[in-house]
Amino acid sequence: MSEITEEQIAKEELVDQTIPRWSKYRSEMLQSFPSPYKGEKDSLADEITKAIRTLDQLKPEKKGGAAFLGTDPNLVIDFEHVKEAVLENGMQTSSEVIQKAIKLFEGLPNWGHPLTMNNVNPQGNTAAIVASILTEIFAPNILEGEYAWNIHQAELESGAILANLAGWESKKSGCVYTYGGSGCWTYHLKYALTSVLPDSRNKGIRTDAKVICSQQAHYTMLNSTDWMGLGMDNLILIKTDIDTNAMDMGHLEEVLKDCQSKKIPVASVVCTMGTTDANAYDPVEQVYHLINKYPNPNGFGKIFLYCDSVIGWSWLTFKNYDFKINPLGFSEAVLPYIEENYNAVKGIFFADAFGADFHKTGFSPYISSAFVYKDAAAFESLLSRPCSSYLQPRSPYNPLNYTLEVSRTATGSMAGWATLKFFGHEGFQSVLGGILENKVYLLQKMKDHPSIVCVNPEDFGFVTLLRIYPPGIHTSVQYELELKDKAHKEDLLKHNNLTHAIGDLLFEWFRSGKKINGQCTPYLSFTSRFRPAAYNRDLKDSEAMIFALKIFPLNVSITPQVMDHVLLCISAARDQITQIKIPNE
Repeated sequence: MSEITEEQIAKEELVDQTIPRWSKYRSEMLQSFPSPYKGEKDSLADEITKAIRTLDQLKPEKKGGAAFLGTDPNLVIDFEHVKEAVLENGMQTSSEVIQKAIKLFEGLPNWGHPLTMNNVNPQGNTAAIVASILTEIFAPNILEGEYAWNIHQAELESGAILANLAGWESKKSGCVYTYGGSGCWTYHLKYALTSVLPDSRNKGIRTDAKVICSQQAHYTMLNSTDWMGLGMDNLILIKTDIDTNAMDMGHLEEVLKDCQSKKIPVASVVCTMGTTDANAYDPVEQVYHLINKYPNPNGFGKIFLYCDSVIGWSWLTFKNYDFKINPLGFSEAVLPYIEENYNAVKGIFFADAFGADFHKTGFSPYISSAFVYKDAAAFESLLSRPCSSYLQPRSPYNPLNYTLEVSRTATGSMAGWATLKFFGHEGFQSVLGGILENKVYLLQKMKDHPSIVCVNPEDFGFVTLLRIYPPGIHTSVQYELELKDKAHKEDLLKHNNLTHAIGDLLFEWFRSGKKINGQCTPYLSFTSRFRPAAYNRDLKDSEAMIFALKIFPLNVSITPQVMDHVLLCISAARDQITQIKIPNE
């Protein structure tokens, strides 16, 4: 090979000087875009591999590590100056940016860690994570066939599978993946308002139609009624049963009867199917019959029945389980829990639509929520609108004609679809049943801690809610008095403050990596509105609410030994807190 002469170097430098700077930048940037051709060096594959390995280094050691990523649990963001950020003039390499991105993960809760059980935040499974990542490379947009092509099959198949689980005719049903449980709630409300107030699409909402739901309903009821323009004042909350936390059918009948007598239309009745805190299930079939008994006045459409089942939907996977033979071998203590949950959720059959979050009890990454509707022809025709002139539908499936979103990523649908394919019936059954095995173990171990009382013993779901009292108190008697007797409201508030303080201390310990008996403190949570006191069913007293510590063992890595450690840490936090006076706010 001949040597490069000085004359050749000079010529190349001269040529380089004649190339516009934008062209140089473009050439450099091209190296950091995925190659459109196979066999070429692809920065994407290299960077993903390197990024995942680097991110993996933020995980703790298997024994003794805290349940957050990295070693620094503090928020390092400078809130005073962060909004002074400006776009820099020059470029950085993609590698530099990716390394900076990984630094942002420092201190983030590690959702896969066995000590993480604060809420409904399970780690996604690998099939779902990879399937969702693939959509970021080629960006299929499920607005119509041309931009999604065969990828939209994931949404269509998901809809069919979920409809079948609900007992619906899958060929007549459908679903759209949307932005979380709030998106599902909003889709239901739009569907309901369009059905009940036919003129609302053109003239706007000019009638105060009511939305009826449980006191236990998710707070997105406020978001959806607000953003849809119906108004939060048009919500009617139904009292809940003192034992089951389910909607009181007597109160619901009173409300429906009153609306009918006053000729006030009801847009929808929402059944909550597995609340975050209380795991409450509303009796859908009974609600269905009451809706038919008290229809809307003439001139308005049929009352819509929606199941907010974003947590509870996955129990539908026990649809064909033989509880007598028990083929998966669940314990005798757990089997009644599973059967109770399935019997509670199968009432979805009577609904017009339901929501399913795969990023909750589907063990998939965010955001993977499906709004599933029984009558696809009705939903899609009611909400249809003219297609844009620059889009040409090239397949039979064109949801841009009726969805809220137009640019709609396939990330969620691919994650949900991949999970359905990966788990199947028995995968879901094994994971869900395994969670309950840990819960039942926890309940048994709580008997060894006389200061602790479970406040949701009637619930058959994942979450365990508890209160821990100072030593020397007859715990179960004290809780019953606080729950039911207004004369003991002062005690209720005092022990609510204790619960709050314990929850804060446990979070502080989790963040600082404090160890109890050689193990780090778990990441738990607490609720300040588990339920109203029995004398506060009308919710007029904002203070008369039950606080509780919350253990949500949705993590597949959790073991019975972890449950033992949780109770030990809660007791240790109580012991430290009770050494100081808890103010009665």
